[in-house]
Amino acid sequence: MTDRVLEVIEAGLVPYDIALAWQRDLARSRIDGRLDHDVLLLLEHPPVFTVGRSARGRPLPDTGSIEVVEVERGGDVTYHGPGQLVGYPILDLTQHRPDVHWYLRTLEQTLIAALAELGIPAERRAGYTGVWTRGGERKIASIGVHVKRWVTWHGFALNVTTDLSAFGRVVPCGIAGVEMTSVQGEGGRGKGEGSVWDLAVGAVIHGFEEAFGVAVLQHSGA
Repeated sequence: MTDRVLEVIEAGLVPYDIALAWQRDLARSRIDGRLDHDVLLLLEHPPVFTVGRSARGRPLPDTGSIEVVEVERGGDVTYHGPGQLVGYPILDLTQHRPDVHWYLRTLEQTLIAALAELGIPAERRAGYTGVWTRGGERKIASIGVHVKRWVTWHGFALNVTTDLSAFGRVVPCGIAGVEMTSVQGEGGRGKGEGSVWDLAVGAVIHGFEEAFGVAVLQHSGA
């Protein structure tokens, strides 16, 4: 039985700027000790492109009317929109393992386990961060994180029922020729009952329990 608690908050559709302020506030609270446990925010965003540190200063293609936000996470350019399950783990890595590479690989393992539960064989792709379908052909989940004093924020984006057409406006994650896919597009459901979205949320939570060895405290709403 673990004594590491992960509070999971299912927050629904949250504008990107509000979610960013929320996770930064949680991270500050975790750093200064006002928050004594880890938190995972699970939510969706209205359409937005975010630009990580790797893409700073590089001109972006025409993103139309979709907002573009520069943030402190690692990685390149990606898209967030409805139907995409976005996870922001606020973790104190000193309570797990103070190693950013370990953290990235464990996030990948979380998503690989979740996708297996949904009936989708998935794997890492050598030289890249994120999760691909078996064979490394199509990317189904993106990861970009920030760590300060061993506390994490930003996180992952798993395409569940996402409209993938917006990815065509940019080079997703800076990977030329990458093909994006989704849980729905891969026919993922697993053996559970309910909507694909609800099954994906449950699978991701199970993946966190398994990969990070945490006890989950779950509730909905901000």
